[in-house]
Amino acid sequence: MHIRLINPNSTASMTNQALESALRVKQSGTEVSAVNPANTPVSIEGGADEAMAVPGMLEEIRKGERLGIEAYVIACFDDPGLHAAREVARGPVIGICQAAIQVAMTISRRFSIITTLPRSIPIIEDLVGDYGADRHCRKVRAINLPVLGLEDDPAMAEQLLIREIETAKQQDRAEAIILGCAGMSALCDRLREATGVPVIDGVTAAIKMAEALVGAGYVTSKVNAYDYPRVKG
Repeated sequence: MHIRLINPNSTASMTNQALESALRVKQSGTEVSAVNPANTPVSIEGGADEAMAVPGMLEEIRKGERLGIEAYVIACFDDPGLHAAREVARGPVIGICQAAIQVAMTISRRFSIITTLPRSIPIIEDLVGDYGADRHCRKVRAINLPVLGLEDDPAMAEQLLIREIETAKQQDRAEAIILGCAGMSALCDRLREATGVPVIDGVTAAIKMAEALVGAGYVTSKVNAYDYPRVKG
């Protein structure tokens, strides 16, 4: 099977990091490729960035459809354009926030999410509600570090995340932690070892979900909501 990972922003180094995380967990018979559209924001931090990123992301899915790609992973924790993407794709399209939440609800009763900037908190809180996880998500937290800061100073990012995870364990009584940014993916194993709590990376969660869905023969329903867009005159 061939899974296409799409980073909706234009920062190639972040795309490569997400791809490395995906390649570590994929099955031997799975091909994973990664792209990031040109002419999109260098990072996605808010609704305006999301809106600017979605058209390029949808075009990458259209290209993938012509190539026979079997599933797509949207490697941005805001799950931008997820419903629209499912309309243009035949195979499963998986957002890393939704995948991470589903994993967290399977392996724990209570979890917290740690993201980058405070402005992302209400966006993620809305997604938690949309995905039916209100009762399980104890809090969405932020380390007050921009997305690109994760690459600029990974050591500082790691320390900020460890401190916030420990706070979530004590104050939220969180039993698992979700990393609320694809740019945190490379730190997942180190954070798990440092804190002793299950730490969930949405990129790897989404890749494994994509493998399972494609392997079982599931495709995106084209009955009503996710039907292909109607041709307009």
